[in-house]
Amino acid sequence: MKRTKILELLKSDSPSDAILIKGWVRTRRDSKGFSFIEVNDGSCRANVQVIADQSLNNYADILKLSTGSAVAATGRLVASQGSGQAWEIQAGDVEIISIAPDSYPLQKKRHTDEFLRSVAHLRPRTNKYGAAFRIRSELSYAIHRFFRERAFTYVHTPIITASDCEGAGEMFRVTTLDQDNIPKAGGSVDYSLDFFGKQANLTVSGQLEAELFALALGDVYTFGPTFRAENSNTRRHAAEFWMVEPEMAFCDLEGDMALGEEMVKYLVAYVMDECRDDLDLFARFVDKRLMATLENIVSSDFIRLSYREAVDILSTVKDRFDYDVAFGKDLQSEHEHYLTEQHFKKPVIVYDYPATIKPFYMRVNPDGQTVAAMDVLVPSIGEIIGGSQREERLDILEARMDESGLLKKNYWWYLDSRRFASVPHSGFGLGFERLIMLITGISNIRDVIPFPRTPSNIEF
Repeated sequence: MKRTKILELLKSDSPSDAILIKGWVRTRRDSKGFSFIEVNDGSCRANVQVIADQSLNNYADILKLSTGSAVAATGRLVASQGSGQAWEIQAGDVEIISIAPDSYPLQKKRHTDEFLRSVAHLRPRTNKYGAAFRIRSELSYAIHRFFRERAFTYVHTPIITASDCEGAGEMFRVTTLDQDNIPKAGGSVDYSLDFFGKQANLTVSGQLEAELFALALGDVYTFGPTFRAENSNTRRHAAEFWMVEPEMAFCDLEGDMALGEEMVKYLVAYVMDECRDDLDLFARFVDKRLMATLENIVSSDFIRLSYREAVDILSTVKDRFDYDVAFGKDLQSEHEHYLTEQHFKKPVIVYDYPATIKPFYMRVNPDGQTVAAMDVLVPSIGEIIGGSQREERLDILEARMDESGLLKKNYWWYLDSRRFASVPHSGFGLGFERLIMLITGISNIRDVIPFPRTPSNIEF
């Protein structure tokens, strides 16, 4: 008999004489020759009640089932006599696959997020984290659907790289050299003896490679893991995280901002439509303002203002901030929250940042001071997208690389893309985990990644 997932079962519109479900016991209670077993299979937040009576051959063993045990139940799907559920299963057979011991750590009580991080291998079995990771899965699908509907080509960019997209970013080194006997040449590590013959790192972005494909295929995107060796233990930072990075040929900053706004609205609306039950959990128990925040994002026209205008606004209330506000300084999280949650009360796109605080690849504006960069800021999260129009002019790009201290010989291939019929092009990066934090109201990035990688933490 084919197994039926509980998600499919709940959509049933009529009883059935033959249903097989498999899952884990959430709770069990006994009453007058019957055992009522709440089973969840992970396909949705809802449980299904399995009613086992004492006529079953293994009824004595069923009475030993504990929270966390695994079962396979076969029986009739009938209308439920209790409240809160449409259907229940009258079991003809309950196979006990395994019984969880008393030491099973996820009992029927609320556990702290800190505790659940210590058992990250088990936390998907809880209501909250099951819902979070189902939403993560649905969002992954929605991202691919968004780009497919717009005729983008999906590109797989390298995870191991010899270049630094950001310029002087903190990167993880990849090596096969014997760490107890590192070869030296002239006092420095001799990377010519390493696996790739030069220093290699985990990537901080797939952008540079995506640009090369955009200049051949038009509109492309990459969606994959990126890495930052930043020794930060804040709720917003992780060493391994996922990025969505579209690149568009023949696209200026205006087009870049338009796509960023369109994408955020699309993805938020998708989850509101397709994941309503799981989203309801977060709206009820995690963030009471969640639905209002999401509805505001979907229905608003994002405010667009220059970095200079943003600094002018923030300067009028600077006494309330821990970090100074001045032209030439990057906006901090507290500034982003003020703009989106206090001043405008809606999402904001800030553009035309000072060149001194942005990477080498961003297009220099006619004023010579600013670059065609943009950040999309949303309430409760702050920056969720960072992007720019790319510098397509070879001479200016080379000058910017010199200013950043980058060796042009290491980026010969990138410079070739400008040397051989370059065109205006733009792109951005969306932090996938920050998007999930926005949509669920979860405030710590460690709780939207299945197995978080942070300083001094590489368990599981």
